Amino acid sequence: MRYPNLGLSFLALVIATTSTQITFSLSASPGELPVLAQTPDPRKTQADSLLDQGIQQYQTSQWKAAMQSWQQALSIYREIQDRQGEGRALGNLGNAYRYLGDYPKAIDYHQQSLALAREIKNRQSEGKALGNLGNAYRSLGNYKKAIDYYQQVLALARSIQDRQSEGKALGNLGNAYGYLGDYPKAIDYLQQSLALARSIQDRQDEGKALGNLGNAYGYLGDYPKAIDYLQQSLAIARKIKNRQDEGKALGNLGNAYGYLGDYPKAIDYHQQSLAIARSIQDRQSEGNALNNLGFAYYKQGNLTLAESTLIASMKAKESLRSRDLKDGEKVSIFETQRSTYHTLQKVLIAQNKTDAALEISERGRGRAFVELLAARLSANPKKQFPTPPNIAEIKQIAKSQNATVVEYSIIYDEFKIQGKQETKESELYIWVIKPTGEITFRKADLKPLWQKENTTLAQLVTNSRESIGVRGRGIFESSYKPNPSLAKQRFQRLHQLLINPIADLLPKNPDERVTFIPQSSLFLVPFAALQDEQGKYLIEKHTILTAPAIQVLDLTSKQRQKVSGNQALVLGNPIMPSVPPKIGETPQQLTPLPGAEKEAKEIAQLLNTKAITGKEATKAALIQKLPQARFIHLATHGLLDDFKGLGVPGAVALAPDGKDNGLLTANEILDLKINAELVVLSACDTGQGKLTGDGVIGLSRALISAGAPSVIVTLWSIPDSPSALLMGEFYRQLQKNPDKAWALRQAMLVTMKQHPNPSAWAAFTLIGEAK
Repeated sequence: MRYPNLGLSFLALVIATTSTQITFSLSASPGELPVLAQTPDPRKTQADSLLDQGIQQYQTSQWKAAMQSWQQALSIYREIQDRQGEGRALGNLGNAYRYLGDYPKAIDYHQQSLALAREIKNRQSEGKALGNLGNAYRSLGNYKKAIDYYQQVLALARSIQDRQSEGKALGNLGNAYGYLGDYPKAIDYLQQSLALARSIQDRQDEGKALGNLGNAYGYLGDYPKAIDYLQQSLAIARKIKNRQDEGKALGNLGNAYGYLGDYPKAIDYHQQSLAIARSIQDRQSEGNALNNLGFAYYKQGNLTLAESTLIASMKAKESLRSRDLKDGEKVSIFETQRSTYHTLQKVLIAQNKTDAALEISERGRGRAFVELLAARLSANPKKQFPTPPNIAEIKQIAKSQNATVVEYSIIYDEFKIQGKQETKESELYIWVIKPTGEITFRKADLKPLWQKENTTLAQLVTNSRESIGVRGRGIFESSYKPNPSLAKQRFQRLHQLLINPIADLLPKNPDERVTFIPQSSLFLVPFAALQDEQGKYLIEKHTILTAPAIQVLDLTSKQRQKVSGNQALVLGNPIMPSVPPKIGETPQQLTPLPGAEKEAKEIAQLLNTKAITGKEATKAALIQKLPQARFIHLATHGLLDDFKGLGVPGAVALAPDGKDNGLLTANEILDLKINAELVVLSACDTGQGKLTGDGVIGLSRALISAGAPSVIVTLWSIPDSPSALLMGEFYRQLQKNPDKAWALRQAMLVTMKQHPNPSAWAAFTLIGEAK
């Protein structure tokens, strides 16, 4: 069972509320602060005070301040060689980074904490570090590795007869097995955790175990049993005066009664949960409680109250996204907040407030990206905090782009399937904004996909790509065998869903531009290859671009005005670096791309420059020429993985020169200053990355953030020969007409005559500005 308005499974709510391994157990149990050690050393007293201060700051959602306090404490502990304090500070920082979604950094801090605990032979701290590592891997979705760490915690706790840690390990194991769908095993571990908590009279952990069991039974659709356990959990929280756990128990009871259709009771529990969150100044819980309450009002049919409550939830959650947070941290926090925007759109559409729903759709996408771009364009970045666009501004952006803008929003609903509530795709909201400013709203029904066709929209996108022979993510994976008849069927089905509802609103002149604003899996759709009932490709009828958000178009337009480069930079087929097929595996040298070298030399001739190839095509050579370049063309391998563990996936393969490994990562690109009007990554998979509510986190986003107003990237691994033909034709057409979208369309039309399979020409997509 999934709770729709939080976007989390019932069991996910369990993990958010369970065991001190997940809170800052290295320094304090939940709900209590560490007692400062009595010591004559003022430096230790200062460090202990900073550690304590950080916990209080974190509990009031002051994440940046909390992390600064812990970093200061860590420095002092290291100076005075307080190994125990150092371990606590490392653990707290690791947990904070895990919460912010920076899992590589979280794992690094916890690994340091673990090594330190083992060095000083502190078995209890070792167990906590192992548990924290389990939590980090669980957050990454690596449940088997998480279970391995939890099992180590369990064995260690039993060996030192630490009954409390044993109970927490049992609870975490139960939650992890729940994520794997093994509910009998999950419940067995949770029951053991409950029995142990009762045997040692640990009322707090007893309450958590009861709450976890209640949520687990709720997932199985046994609501009476779920409610019974949650009521017991609530009673304990009130008995021991744990206000935070009391609020969560009330919220979970509200969820359970909501699934039973008893909305008055659900609303009553959510209101009580909200009151507690406000009384203890827990802004995050306040946002969640408002979200849950708004959803209950929506299900009850009280749309006016649902709207105002969800707007309050949205504002509470947005207040947590401090401008001081790093870009990746903003993206991660936003991922936990997306459901409110989706529910609010449903509420507004139900009231026929389609324009207001478009404003919320825009507000719920690309926020971190917009803030990053605006800060880089501003003379005073620290004061730059752009507001989401209103309808008047959205219309103005469409007019200034002289394009028909199409924005998609995938909507999910709750359906009872075999006695359980499951979240499924229900509708696709589509807004069409014409260059005149006229806005039209349409919908597409997605329920037949899973009700009759046994698939989902995301799976249909994947299957469509596979049917044209597009291989999986990664340059080491084998290709699929093309199936033309199946490909036509699937791309026509995508056309029915994405284009048919709005076909009458699109321009009749094929030279007029259409800019698609996708969402989630739709970022992987090759719009050019969608086929109508007559088998005609969309690129034959329209000139196509994409963007992650309408507001991003406004900012790329401003970037275009700042272009100052006046040269061409063309690079192809470097001496290839070695990379691991998968993170953690033995590196293998990437295969040479002789076709890419031929492509680079041809394009360099067209642009009156000399191509950089082979051993000369190093990172240093590229970065040296970058500031003067107006056109940048890179014909090499693109990689999707986050090889350096920096949270921004993607890299461009260049020649190693002894000083570096030859990988120009997306994270490094973010720190560059690009003055070019166009960057072309004629490489494999460069348009892919991590799909988030902020768009695709990868190479394309990094390049636009670094200053490029227009980027051409690829949606899959592209064959050498047709790629060279298409790119050469693109630059020839660009010399006739400076409209990049028009030139790309012409190049695709020329290429498809020689290479009919869309895998040869439909991978290229233009993001940002056409001119």
